[in-house]
Amino acid sequence: MPNVVVIAHRGASGERPEHTLEGYQLAIEQGADYIEPDLVMTRDGVLIARHENEIGGTTDVADHPEFAARRRSQVIDGEMMTGWFSEDFTLAEIKTLRARERLPKLRPQNTTFDGRFSVPTFDEILQLATESNRRRGVEPRMGIYPETKHPAHFAAIGLPQEDAVLKALDRFGYGREGSPVFIQSFDPNNLRLLRDMTHLPLVQLLEHELADMRSIAEYADAVGIAKSLATPAGVADAHAFDLAVHVWTFRAENEFLPDDLKIGAAPSAHGNLDGEIERYLKRGIDGLFTDFPAIGVRVRNGQ
Repeated sequence: MPNVVVIAHRGASGERPEHTLEGYQLAIEQGADYIEPDLVMTRDGVLIARHENEIGGTTDVADHPEFAARRRSQVIDGEMMTGWFSEDFTLAEIKTLRARERLPKLRPQNTTFDGRFSVPTFDEILQLATESNRRRGVEPRMGIYPETKHPAHFAAIGLPQEDAVLKALDRFGYGREGSPVFIQSFDPNNLRLLRDMTHLPLVQLLEHELADMRSIAEYADAVGIAKSLATPAGVADAHAFDLAVHVWTFRAENEFLPDDLKIGAAPSAHGNLDGEIERYLKRGIDGLFTDFPAIGVRVRNGQ
């Protein structure tokens, strides 16, 4: 199924700490079509790649006594969160931190990389993709699949993401119509703003239920949906309105697999991820997010 795109979810995050240049580089080497950075902002307005703007769970910030006083609580998108937040740090301060594995109990092998990798900027990720394109020298270019995280929150504190994302893509030749880019968000208002600013494809993320596809098709080109929503009927509904369907997230650990595809009893043990991906490919999906790009590429290619 060569038309199905394999999206490296936060890099090759089953094998390296997520959102690191090393993880993205491994995903590129494994043949992913797109690399996916979640984007948050620093205090001085720089886009960096982190799963959330709360950085305590994915960096060693708690080990830095000079930043102890910055731990605080705040409401983000209606949820109270406590920790250290990207918007309280300059980029220079962020660069003193090191990445850590977000799921150490399920991925203990990744903890061997704790402390070794820095937190990348969006520009650094785009530069990595550009260098990969130069080495390959042929089309297609490495795809970029950024997610704006908590855009309403950042806009409210004077750090809007939309223009920053588009300008970064422009700087590296990814802003032109037809570039291998998808911009995704859970926030439809963010996507509606972007629709007025760019011709690049936009993706509405959905987790708990399928929304009105007709309405989504007015501003988006695809839906990025949780596996539980990607039923044959759900896929067909999106396709009826010419929306591509990208499904998340495919992970090899038993913890994330249905019971009949688990192998052994340990949550961290790897089960039959090939089998799960094959099930969804048969439903006609157009793309898949995976922490294990090599497996996604192999199954997509029917190998």
